Amino acid sequence: MKNSLSSYEINKVINGPFSNPHSILGMHKTEGSISIRAFCPDATSIHVISADAVMKMERIDSQGFFIWNGSEFSDFFPYELKIEMLDGSLWQTADPYSFAPQFGQVDLHLFNSGKHLELHRKMGGRLWNVGDVEGTLFTVWAPNAQAVSAVGSFNNWDNRRHPMRSLGESGVWELFIPGVSCGDFYRYIITTQNGTKIEKSDPYAVSFEKRPDNSSKVEDPFSYKWSDSKWMEERSKRNCFTTPMSIYELHAPSWSREIDDFHSWNDLTQWLIPYVKNLGFTHIELLPVMEHPFDDSWGYQVTGFLAPTSRLGTPQDFCRFVDDCHIAGIGVLIDWPPAHFPSDNWAIANFDGTCLYEHEDPKKGFHPDWNTLIFNYGRSEVRNFLFASAFQWLDTFHADGIRVDAVASMLYLDYSREEGQWIPNKYGGRENLEAVDFLKELNHYVGSRFPGAIMIAEESTDWPGVTQPPESGGLGFHFKWNMGWMNDTLDFFKTDPLFRKQKLDKITFSGMYAWSENYILPLSHDEVVHGKGSLLTKMPGNKQSKEANLRLLLCYQWFFPGKQLLFMGGERAQETEWNSNICLPEGNNSMIEFVTSLNKFYNAHCQLFMSDCKTNGFQWVDFSDTDSTIVSFLRKSENSLPLLCIFNMTPIERKNYRIGVPQSGNWKLVFNSTLPFCETSSSTNTAAHDFNQSINVTLHPLSCSVYALQ
Repeated sequence: MKNSLSSYEINKVINGPFSNPHSILGMHKTEGSISIRAFCPDATSIHVISADAVMKMERIDSQGFFIWNGSEFSDFFPYELKIEMLDGSLWQTADPYSFAPQFGQVDLHLFNSGKHLELHRKMGGRLWNVGDVEGTLFTVWAPNAQAVSAVGSFNNWDNRRHPMRSLGESGVWELFIPGVSCGDFYRYIITTQNGTKIEKSDPYAVSFEKRPDNSSKVEDPFSYKWSDSKWMEERSKRNCFTTPMSIYELHAPSWSREIDDFHSWNDLTQWLIPYVKNLGFTHIELLPVMEHPFDDSWGYQVTGFLAPTSRLGTPQDFCRFVDDCHIAGIGVLIDWPPAHFPSDNWAIANFDGTCLYEHEDPKKGFHPDWNTLIFNYGRSEVRNFLFASAFQWLDTFHADGIRVDAVASMLYLDYSREEGQWIPNKYGGRENLEAVDFLKELNHYVGSRFPGAIMIAEESTDWPGVTQPPESGGLGFHFKWNMGWMNDTLDFFKTDPLFRKQKLDKITFSGMYAWSENYILPLSHDEVVHGKGSLLTKMPGNKQSKEANLRLLLCYQWFFPGKQLLFMGGERAQETEWNSNICLPEGNNSMIEFVTSLNKFYNAHCQLFMSDCKTNGFQWVDFSDTDSTIVSFLRKSENSLPLLCIFNMTPIERKNYRIGVPQSGNWKLVFNSTLPFCETSSSTNTAAHDFNQSINVTLHPLSCSVYALQ
């Protein structure tokens, strides 16, 4: 049989590096015939199977290069390869090198310009059909590589078997491999510019091996059959600013777990969803559930930005969990950390032998607080990767919103850096202009593509306009965590009540800026770890006083303007600080009942949520009674009578305490943090607190009382 290839061409395939294997392998027209070439180390024989014939290929190299020439054929024809290996195994497959590129020119242009909005569905290892042939399309961005190969359980991890094709200046490499299906593990072997071979997981993988292993895994969450169409339709019409939002923040792996293993998403569906539903929370917020190798990072050091962690099950299991949350009427928010990523050598750091996703200069690319790397937000393909990650959670997994972690560290070039350790922007300033543009663009896309989805910023500085629209110069988030409220409020409540009068401004100062942004009031995981103690143990006094103070704190959080977030364990009066390595303790049933009643009252009274983001929904009654350490305010909404909220911050009962009210009539106690609701007080014409009417009330020790006009 005549060999139509030179030894140089054959050696390019065998020894590499080679960026265009399709130019040699597969079916080709030669002078007067058709030639089929295949390279399969450890194969003893290969046959070409066509509709009409079986043709044996000639082995022309001891390392496994086979060729068949057919002068009786003048044009291309469909075929498969039947391969027998040294170990006796035999299989038949379509030839991976017989297919045209699947990642088209439009895809490449959009990706390189950072505007491919369906990238999460196309890049990576994705189940793919070419005609009737089923398999997996592998695509990866490695612009500085000399060669890339796909290796995995489907080719005995042999990097010689499936070299990928470079798609030119785009930097994208691709290969469609027939027969690769769900459950197959894989990696990429990248030959760098200096000839070194490095082994990498897939940045766009939708699944990984369970840690400590870290191979990527072919899975298909995209085909999940959702049952939440009613929820998604209603969500698209919902105004998040005027509807109830009480968020139960949780770390899924430790909410319920065994000593040495994790429960699954299916377990959490059975236990967590009814628990949250009974408590009355409107949303859960999951600490990052993206794949991460280190348990103690709680998911904030991510290596698989598009993949739910394998600790709790498959991507389809996660889809089912979100689906069941929606069916139960519970929204799902996801923590997402695009500010940084770990430097594990098998993940995206130094991905193709160069600083591809991160900045090369450590003054811009290294995060001193967490010993991690910082994304290069100015690079179009990196922005598109992060868009793909966000869209994966909102589109593929139907998340109802994203809380972007550590936004402040993204916005400032000098974040946690001393003089000389950072590089100013082009105007000489400290603002990271590229990160600002990225966040604005992200929020614009989310707003236009995912109606009703909520974008939340954890931003701890006074950066202006975090929750203003991008077209108005803002960053475009819907909400921002009110870190000032959290710090000041906890500082006040940790103080012995005898000395609280000296700190009353701590809980009233936030009224000065409560509408500068759209706020969420967080009592988050950050406040119950690293020696800070649980919420309960922060409170002063004996056990009874601690519980009364905790109820008072939660009332202040629920009734002050802003949506509220509580980390798991707070609702149970957990006595120990959170430990991610053990199951959440059972806790205090009476506190669970109290939080349930608090949410029930909140959800039933539009005054507490309808005008959170408007100044006309709140009015101080009195914030200057330092001697008694009592504060009071009104919560209001259109077409509803106001609620009068009074907080006695001391363990002293206050009888005949006069409070000004805006209207005359009978004011009934409708909520109290300590007692049954049985008191009624009629207003008098005695002026108080700039009102013409007032009422006399009894305020029980360390209690919140809410009155409504009957």
